[in-house]
Amino acid sequence: MTNASSDAVDLLIVGGGVNGAGIARDAIGRGLSVVLCEQGDLAGATSSASTKLIHGGLRYLEYYEFRLVREALQEREVLLRAAPHIIWPLRFILPHDSGMRPAWMVRIGLFLYDHLGKRNLLPGSHGVDLTRSPAGKPLTGEFTKAFEYSDCWVQDSRLVVLNAIDARERGAEILTRTRCEKAQRLNGEWVATLVNTDSGETRTVRARALVNAAGPWVRDVISRRTGATVDKSVRLVKGSHIVVPKMYDGDHAYIFQNDDRRIVFAIPYEGKFTLIGTTDLDYTGDPGAVTISPDEVTYMCRAVSRYFKRPVTENDVVWSYSGVRPLFDDASGNASAVTRDYVLEMDTPAGQAPMLSIFGGKITTFRRLAEEATDKLLTALGRKGGSWTADFALPGGDIANADFTGFLADLRRRRPWLPDDLALRLARAYGTRVERLLGKAAALSDLGRDFGGGVFEAELTYAATEEFAVSGDDFLWRRSKLGLHLDATIRDAIGAWFDQRRHATATAPESTSGRLSMGGLR
Repeated sequence: MTNASSDAVDLLIVGGGVNGAGIARDAIGRGLSVVLCEQGDLAGATSSASTKLIHGGLRYLEYYEFRLVREALQEREVLLRAAPHIIWPLRFILPHDSGMRPAWMVRIGLFLYDHLGKRNLLPGSHGVDLTRSPAGKPLTGEFTKAFEYSDCWVQDSRLVVLNAIDARERGAEILTRTRCEKAQRLNGEWVATLVNTDSGETRTVRARALVNAAGPWVRDVISRRTGATVDKSVRLVKGSHIVVPKMYDGDHAYIFQNDDRRIVFAIPYEGKFTLIGTTDLDYTGDPGAVTISPDEVTYMCRAVSRYFKRPVTENDVVWSYSGVRPLFDDASGNASAVTRDYVLEMDTPAGQAPMLSIFGGKITTFRRLAEEATDKLLTALGRKGGSWTADFALPGGDIANADFTGFLADLRRRRPWLPDDLALRLARAYGTRVERLLGKAAALSDLGRDFGGGVFEAELTYAATEEFAVSGDDFLWRRSKLGLHLDATIRDAIGAWFDQRRHATATAPESTSGRLSMGGLR
């Protein structure tokens, strides 16, 4: 496998979200040398601000997005097999509101949903009598009938990190906290200046092709960083979510039809909470400064309070997050109706190096997007290489028969000293790679400093050395969601640990190559 540590590579990928990381993994596995640069942390923007679902998009059927829904439905089980530790089945309850959509329309939609894509692991849909089902208990008596169907849950930011880990282990170079300051075409290749946003260190990378996977910053890369001209446009759509204390028992989710004909999800979250979202609002500000508005909080509280017996109020919100979806601008008047499909725009002026820009997309179809993108890049570079990612597990996902329950039981048998809740959390986060984290430990005391709340130094070290984590926020809010569970004293102690490690790395003598790594702590 070609090592991409040199300054001359086949691909320079700008953007460390799910699309950039997915393309890096696919391309390096097909023999292309790859450098990926991300101006912040992996999954630091849109890819960690999703509704955390691997789903076909039931509502997209209303917009006749049949190809997109089919592709997404097919991907559910591909991804479920590839990473059963961070992706798992989730049943959805759709209470029927006769004032919204007639029952026959919902049944037809669910029939299509069951049969548009191949489905082996997930059960099909059926009707539910809410007057008898436990699913009806937290709902108002106004709703007596519902429909139940399957989709999947995903730890979205971990999905990005696992793709980046796999890409790195296959030979790609992953540079976090590294901004592409400028890139220009010169003598048939791209010459890019990369700047480490922590140290200010600069580096020049020459690449045969440039991949613009910058998400909400895709136009900025085109116009300000490269000076290229691409006709396609991106429409920024803001989506916000709120987290409230657990609203109901059970491991199912709800999908509610709001009176504006949008849908809002209520999903079990982190054991103790319920995740509610999302909104769809056009956005024109800085994608890096997006925040939830009071009106969005009110909107989501009102939407779910139409269904739950116990209303949700603004005072219930314990956490919220917002993201900007970089959707392909299809000129739809309503932000909710903008296509979630992706468009890959290849800019190949005669005799000059190609640039591939990505517009739109959704987390469910990232692997297919990466596959198609790599196909285009191979053609542009005059290379060949067959697709492969559909048949290979992501790091930690090589669990026999995708049987997470059996894997967890085996972990508890082999490591009986792990408390049950800690064993579950570590198994979910790391899958089979939990063995790398635990090493030869035979007791909790072997895992190093106990920060409290089930966090030990061995896990922080693993996050720093294997998962590109550089700060407390990287670990607390993207490698995990422990920020929701730990008190401020523990969070501060974890942040200080990363700060000390970062300082030590920054002041360490240069490596034998004469250049410090510009990526995450390696």
